[in-house]
Amino acid sequence: MTHPEHRTPDEVTDRIRRHWDRQAGGYDAAMTRVERLLFGDGRAWACSRATGRTLDVGAGTGLNLPLYPAGVRLTAIDLSPAMLAVARARSAELGIDADLRVADAERLPFDDAAFDTVVCTLALCSVPDVDLALAEMRRVLRAGGRLVLLDHVRPTLAPLRWLLLAIQWSMNRIEPGNGEQMMRRPLVNARELGFEIEERHRAKGGAVERVSARKPD
Repeated sequence: MTHPEHRTPDEVTDRIRRHWDRQAGGYDAAMTRVERLLFGDGRAWACSRATGRTLDVGAGTGLNLPLYPAGVRLTAIDLSPAMLAVARARSAELGIDADLRVADAERLPFDDAAFDTVVCTLALCSVPDVDLALAEMRRVLRAGGRLVLLDHVRPTLAPLRWLLLAIQWSMNRIEPGNGEQMMRRPLVNARELGFEIEERHRAKGGAVERVSARKPD
């Protein structure tokens, strides 16, 4: 068995893909209560900020699909073919016209400046390299384009932070390779990449953050 520290980036990505393929069938049911308690209207908030050519990164089972405003020209990607199959079924059932593709957030298959908006909800917590993923989002955004993020992040409330660290430790041992990281703060990474923050909100002891930012002109 290869030690986790010795895996190549492609091996790490493949393990994460397999993890989410296994989760696809029960994801919506498992997340219904979690999202209601933790994230509230976060998805609707994020999608409402989209305009024009929009890329949804880490679209999963397509829970964002019905939340985008009319007039948005939507492309959505996910690493997991099984998750995206659920999204395709949802899209067909709702009659939503969207370009749904299997792709890696760290290697987006799009030209520079291809989108007006990039939305990423509850996905940067599980990409191997958050800086690389955000750099790719920046690359495919036009100058002045908007980046919208929703995720669980490192809490400001110490007891909650300790609890999540314990959960993280358990998850890493029970299901290594799941990719889930609970102590990240994508806002900081986005700032370091030059994004100009226009909105930010933290809730639930600082464990949930919403961010809207602009790529400089």
